[in-house]
Amino acid sequence: MRITRSIAAFLIVAVAFAVPALIAVMSTEQLELHGWMNRHHPYWADRFFAVFTHAADGLVPTGLALLLLAIKDVRAFLMMGLSCGLSAIVAQFLKRMVFADHHRPAKFQEQLPDLHWVQGIDLHHHFSFPSGHATAAFSMCLALAVIINRTSWAAALAFMAVLMAYSRVYLSQHFTEDILAGAALGTVTALLVQHLLYAGRLSTKPWMDRRLFPRQNQ
Repeated sequence: MRITRSIAAFLIVAVAFAVPALIAVMSTEQLELHGWMNRHHPYWADRFFAVFTHAADGLVPTGLALLLLAIKDVRAFLMMGLSCGLSAIVAQFLKRMVFADHHRPAKFQEQLPDLHWVQGIDLHHHFSFPSGHATAAFSMCLALAVIINRTSWAAALAFMAVLMAYSRVYLSQHFTEDILAGAALGTVTALLVQHLLYAGRLSTKPWMDRRLFPRQNQ
């Protein structure tokens, strides 16, 4: 199935970036790695990531889900809505109830005296793990990859998700392990929702393919 190939393309690109990052996390001290990740800060990148990071804000997948309901069908709406909504709930539970003692880079400014802090960014200090933005980026982009169902788009969307996640480290809003955990959470959630809607019992339900605004017969 083309959906399977699209998912494979997404995962290949995501894993290609995730594996080196995971190796770095496992072999390097947290603050040292963060300093290394933030060694280069050209002005254009400051401006780009300060804006691009908002592509993973909660309002974006919400807006996309509503747009899909209007222009496509219920299945696409649920693919986006459930993937992003469920992963966001889990991410917030983990960061506030399980890993509430994990602090963000801004909490360690004294230990990172040479770090470049991007101007104009409202830095957060607590609830670092996992990254909610990385979770949203991967659940949203994988959901779009499933809906669009083209391998070239899936690869591009995976790269976009990686950039959104990396923006959180670049802006010193999260550590690398935070975005890796968020990426994994968002990806797994979207895969489970995809199985439910496209391969499970709901895959054959005719009402799932209904459009909110049916096309008029020509």
